[in-house]
Amino acid sequence: MDAAAIPPQTLTDLLQSAATRYPGSPALDFMGRRWSYAEIDWLAARCAAGMHAMGVRPGDRIGLCLPNTPYFVIAYFAVLRLGGIVASINPLYTEREMAHLVADAGAKLIFVPDLPEIVEKAAALDTLQNIVICPIDRVLPPVKALAYRILKRKLRVTPPWPQSRMVAFDELTAHEDDCPAHRNRPDDVAVLQYTGGTTGLPKGAMLTHGSLIANCLQTAKHDSHCPDRREAVMGVLPMFHVFALTTVLNYSVYGAACIVLLPRFEMKPFLAAMRRTRPERLFVVPTITIALNDLPDAALPPMGQLRMCISGGAPLPPEVRARFEARTGCRMVEGYGLSEASPIVTCNPITGLVKDGSAGLAYPDTIIEIRSLDDGSPVESGSSGEVCVRGPQVMKGYWNRPEETAEVLSDGLLRTGDVGYLDSDGYLFLVDRIKDLILCGGYNVYPRMIEDALYEHPDVAEASVIGVPDQYRGEAPKAFVKLREGAETTAESLRGFLKDKLSKIEMPREIELRDELPKTLIGKLSKKELRAD
Repeated sequence: MDAAAIPPQTLTDLLQSAATRYPGSPALDFMGRRWSYAEIDWLAARCAAGMHAMGVRPGDRIGLCLPNTPYFVIAYFAVLRLGGIVASINPLYTEREMAHLVADAGAKLIFVPDLPEIVEKAAALDTLQNIVICPIDRVLPPVKALAYRILKRKLRVTPPWPQSRMVAFDELTAHEDDCPAHRNRPDDVAVLQYTGGTTGLPKGAMLTHGSLIANCLQTAKHDSHCPDRREAVMGVLPMFHVFALTTVLNYSVYGAACIVLLPRFEMKPFLAAMRRTRPERLFVVPTITIALNDLPDAALPPMGQLRMCISGGAPLPPEVRARFEARTGCRMVEGYGLSEASPIVTCNPITGLVKDGSAGLAYPDTIIEIRSLDDGSPVESGSSGEVCVRGPQVMKGYWNRPEETAEVLSDGLLRTGDVGYLDSDGYLFLVDRIKDLILCGGYNVYPRMIEDALYEHPDVAEASVIGVPDQYRGEAPKAFVKLREGAETTAESLRGFLKDKLSKIEMPREIELRDELPKTLIGKLSKKELRAD
């Protein structure tokens, strides 16, 4: 499936195909309420007609500032049906962050849940022509909907929002005007996926219909998937993040699967949904795996039905994977990707050899090259360098940023900003982010090597390492550690544990124990806040 051989299929075809083949099959499960593929397709068409009546045309950018709810799925396919471009926005962003994304994308309309703190942030943005309010109670089962309305009244969360630009989702989908689906092309931009990227401030990676479809089909080949399997898929990762957008949304619709939606990861509802729906596919980030590892045996949900359990978003420490597999009997494999590649570029085999610490083999029709950090020339197998990617899933470029695009993308080869190496079997081992390297006395020290060593200690729940100023060496590593509940290990005993696992140059100058470590809005450990302290 090289770039020239990508099928002339688009993301809108995924939903229409599933709705035609399996109209009555469940597409979504939200808190126990279900929608069929025919219903989702019909609602997406009505939503598209409503936006068309409001003046949305092909190429317009539409913001989706929504958690995992049916509204996200419906609006996503409605925007694409019109030939529009989806700009995903994290609902937890500050007003300043939201303003940057809306302005950068040039979004004219945004979808938001009926939560006052989010509506008010959107209402403050004068550049938005319309704001679509999505009431959560309208997609909940009756009992939960009643409880939600009572809670809103009790908390008095019904502020006097300005009404001139606002429209309720039900009003939008009430349009009966015929609105034929726009005929998208594979090279048309479908999604602006905002990312810190390999350079500078957040910018929109232009993911086309072709690149996203390619990653979906690559996932199917990696999975040896039967398109008609119609499995249940746990949708706990946020779909405004590209890992879930591809694996949970696009790939599920491709196979007419049922997506079990959860607005965010909270242990109690997650466990309840796992027991109620018994999904066959689960996609997680390492912090979710760590949280599951900390559960008592009696609290673990049944996982024997899982045939695919993939960790992404951040490196998975080998000790965390081993503990999860030993306790659940479920095989977990690690993959690697980035927003600029739609996102997956490697993954360990679902049924073949998994190598500890490896991000796996190149995805089908993907070429991984390791280039020298000094001059960009190819390096030998086993030698570390910058991971570079070539494949049909690679982005078109950064939105309105030709200079920054040229820095990372040349002749179809994407520079990832990650350091890694390929072994003799072609397995990729990630060493670290280039920007996270610690320059210690003239040597490169990789934080991940220290973090992996810390995770080998049975009392360590989470670990994050950064470089801090050092008068003698320029920089020195500092480790931040969260211990497992009830553990009484000291920083000094951790240093003793590391003594035989790290070189002197890698030994943390300081180990600080904390009750919690900062995380990004999708649950990845974040070094940004640690550096700011």
